[in-house]
Amino acid sequence: MSALSFPFSSCALRSLRLDAEQQERWEIRKRLTRRAPRPTPQVLISASLPHRPPLLCTDPLIHCAVFCGDVISLQSYVTAQRFANLLIPTRNHELTWSSQQNGIWSLTYEEELTCPLYVTASRGYSDCLQLLLREGADVDFAPGGDSALHGACENAHTECVRILLSHGANPNADSQEGTLPLHRCKTPQSYRCAELLLQHGAHVNTQAGDDEDTPLHVAACHGLWEHVDLLLHHGASVDKKNAQGETPLCVACSHPQTPQELDRYYRVCQRLIENKANIHARDHDQQTPLHLACKSVNPQTVQLLLERGAEVNAMNYSANTAMQNVLQVAVYKLQHQPELIVRALLNHGAVRVWPGALIKVLRYCCSSPRTVEVLLNTYSRVRVTEEWAEAVPAEVQQKHSRFFQSVFSLSQTPRSLQHLCRYALRSHLEGRLARTLPNLPLPPTLLQFLQLRFEDVLY
Repeated sequence: MSALSFPFSSCALRSLRLDAEQQERWEIRKRLTRRAPRPTPQVLISASLPHRPPLLCTDPLIHCAVFCGDVISLQSYVTAQRFANLLIPTRNHELTWSSQQNGIWSLTYEEELTCPLYVTASRGYSDCLQLLLREGADVDFAPGGDSALHGACENAHTECVRILLSHGANPNADSQEGTLPLHRCKTPQSYRCAELLLQHGAHVNTQAGDDEDTPLHVAACHGLWEHVDLLLHHGASVDKKNAQGETPLCVACSHPQTPQELDRYYRVCQRLIENKANIHARDHDQQTPLHLACKSVNPQTVQLLLERGAEVNAMNYSANTAMQNVLQVAVYKLQHQPELIVRALLNHGAVRVWPGALIKVLRYCCSSPRTVEVLLNTYSRVRVTEEWAEAVPAEVQQKHSRFFQSVFSLSQTPRSLQHLCRYALRSHLEGRLARTLPNLPLPPTLLQFLQLRFEDVLY
């Protein structure tokens, strides 16, 4: 019965599709082995002629030798039989529904085909790799969609990359997903691999896969500033956009970053900007690098963008400014010090939060009291009500008791004269603060006070 003539559920339709895919894989296997006689248990691989299709090997001893890098055992198999271009069934890490018997479905790992050359290269078995190549292995053979060069680059095995390239491996071979070996250099350890690929003519601006990322996008995404330097030196396009409309600078600013990775991504952005990256570029959601850096909460990168002239009040497709982006995620990234970004934005002319919305900011950002402090210090007076105390959980009030007591006391006492003077000067220099304040002949302590120094209390 056709799926179009009966109202199958979405789950049933998925099962039918997976069953069809499994059947198609078995048909491909049959076609690959049809022209060769089925091996006996003693001789699992026949010496086929070069023009014949590769054979499927299911001998566990050969599998063990290949996957474990046992070059001595592998040598004995090579001298006995020619098997350099064998097909080896393997499993990937994705579970899929399969049916081995009618009506019985189970979750199993999806089967794929690979070859000895890919396995040895991706695992760094350089001795086995050289042996297979001497025995006539096809250096670009990729039954599973990835060539051996893809596997060696992805796992940063420099010696294997060197061996493959010296035997004529194509540095611009496409994988099944459309990525080149250069796109697989995703770790700091893969720098030398990328260098070898570029020396052998790898294309530096090829856009690959559904995301249409260039190698520079990949390096920026993973915070690989040394790779970025290398690619830019070889002519990488600094402002090429991917399928989401992101430049490499946008990608570096938007990628999630741990506190330990903030400096790496800052260095990437620094190098891209030094090479004339467009700091005003927008993706398909109309987000600029500043929007994205605020959302990933990288204070160094935000400061860099602001110093280079980023538009502090630009709006994205959702009408959010950079300030709104950082306030939305501040409570989730306290270790990133979001208060530094809020202060930098305000000192570069960011529009302040509407006073009526301050209680909402207090409610969502109370776990970051310095963020609240720097925002409240941009007003001459704040209308504090009883709702403010109710908006802050008791445990947060207890943890930062001195600060919140000073906030709630503003309902009965005015701001100090010192603060009012600061407010008056900042208001007078509105829009020119970042350029003017550092040039004023002021003592460092007073200058820091005007730039909203953190004091963990309100006056």
